[in-house]
Amino acid sequence: MIKMIIHGCNGKMGQVLTQLAKEDENIEVAAGIDTYTGINNDYPVFPSLDACDVSADVVVDFSSAAAVDALLDTCKAKKLPVVLCTTGLSEEQLQKAEELAKETAVLRSANMSLGVNLLLKLLKEAAKVLGGAGFDIEIVEKHHNQKIDAPSGTAIAMADSINEAMDHNYHYVYDRSQVRQKRDAKEIGISAVRGGTLVGQHDVIFAGMDEVVEFHHTAYSKSIFAKGALEAAKYLAGKPAGMYDMSDVVLKENNN
Repeated sequence: MIKMIIHGCNGKMGQVLTQLAKEDENIEVAAGIDTYTGINNDYPVFPSLDACDVSADVVVDFSSAAAVDALLDTCKAKKLPVVLCTTGLSEEQLQKAEELAKETAVLRSANMSLGVNLLLKLLKEAAKVLGGAGFDIEIVEKHHNQKIDAPSGTAIAMADSINEAMDHNYHYVYDRSQVRQKRDAKEIGISAVRGGTLVGQHDVIFAGMDEVVEFHHTAYSKSIFAKGALEAAKYLAGKPAGMYDMSDVVLKENNN
């Protein structure tokens, strides 16, 4: 049985992760970390990871960027593997995570969904065939009206996956309104839509001469990210020091 600590246990994602763990016989929540104590959990909750005296195999972080520095410091001191799910990290924090990976196992991805990470792998294969045949590539992402950043990190990750598969680099175009010229063959257009309560939709369009191939992913709830984080936690527990991402988890799922 894998023992997990949830960093940010009383936030929305932390509570979703708590419920999912109850339904999984291979993992249990040993403790939670949160400064908010207004929720009664079935496990002890501490104000910081440093104050936590419960042993565990892995930490899953769904907190805030402001709390990540202390998290990384304590994981280093305790040699605790950590799944970093918090977004909006600074370049300094990302570098700190890379340094931590020399001491213990660290897993971080732009999107924790298993479906999205499978799609990233499929896009690489599609790009080799369709991009190599001259198909134009466009990405359209849609999110709720409260999302601050645009385009989404997932859309950028999709464009990056396509670029990794090609022998030339595409450049990204986010706004054509000021460009009065024909589309360049070596560009990926990335468009962002914001409205309502859309959780997340991503469409990748390969448009060729008289044919179009589209890849589509829809997130209907945030639970898919918690589910991916749970699978990542089970994957990371017991792994040697190093930097991992969700593509490693997808590969493991594929080999089962």
